[in-house]
Amino acid sequence: MFRSIIYQCLLLLLAVTVSAFATAPGKKSGPIKALLVGGGASHDFDKWYKEVDVATLNANGFAQVEYTSDPAAILGKLADIDVLILSNNQPIPDKATREAIFGFVNSGKGLVLLHAAMWYNWNDWPEYNKELVGGGSKGHDKYGPYEVKIQKKHAVTKNIPSSFSLSDELYYYIPDPAATPVEVLADAKSPHSGKVFPSVFVVKHPKSRIVGIALGHDAASHDIDVYKTLLKNAVRWTAKKK
Repeated sequence: MFRSIIYQCLLLLLAVTVSAFATAPGKKSGPIKALLVGGGASHDFDKWYKEVDVATLNANGFAQVEYTSDPAAILGKLADIDVLILSNNQPIPDKATREAIFGFVNSGKGLVLLHAAMWYNWNDWPEYNKELVGGGSKGHDKYGPYEVKIQKKHAVTKNIPSSFSLSDELYYYIPDPAATPVEVLADAKSPHSGKVFPSVFVVKHPKSRIVGIALGHDAASHDIDVYKTLLKNAVRWTAKKK
């Protein structure tokens, strides 16, 4: 009888311990929470980012992603998300919002940069490209077909074929040797110039996980499985989810 009581007490203690561990502060559970920021020129942000990419990430409970094309909305949402996804080439003029983005990254939260967000968009905010993008793009090939080749195995390139073709704007992303270092995961050779440029890369920030994906002009990127997998991998990895 006495042994039975002790045994039951031990089982109860184990159950309480497991429950406490599962809900302990810092233990993430549930879908990844993210904010996707779009808006600007030369791209249909509402179609390909607000509609298609948000649907890709929210499918099957993978994430809870909210979209905004209003830079003023960013500041009030950063405290409640795991990953900030920037695709915009419109300005983020507010100083407090700019500082909050850097604070978000420096706190260890994730950042994903899509297509237009890796451009040299803002002359008055050089820290953005230098510290968060690791460089940038000032041009691209005329829209058309090209091949992307995976150069390194990584969580971001998991389940991606060693090479794939698509039609897009091949961005001339160039790492800045004076900026945060980058690790190239995939690249593409221009069929016009023969020059090779990074297509998927990691910015080796000392406190955060940052991924850049240069693809993303229209349906030829957003609607294909390989892009969708890259996007989900990037969000998962930067959120520090298995």
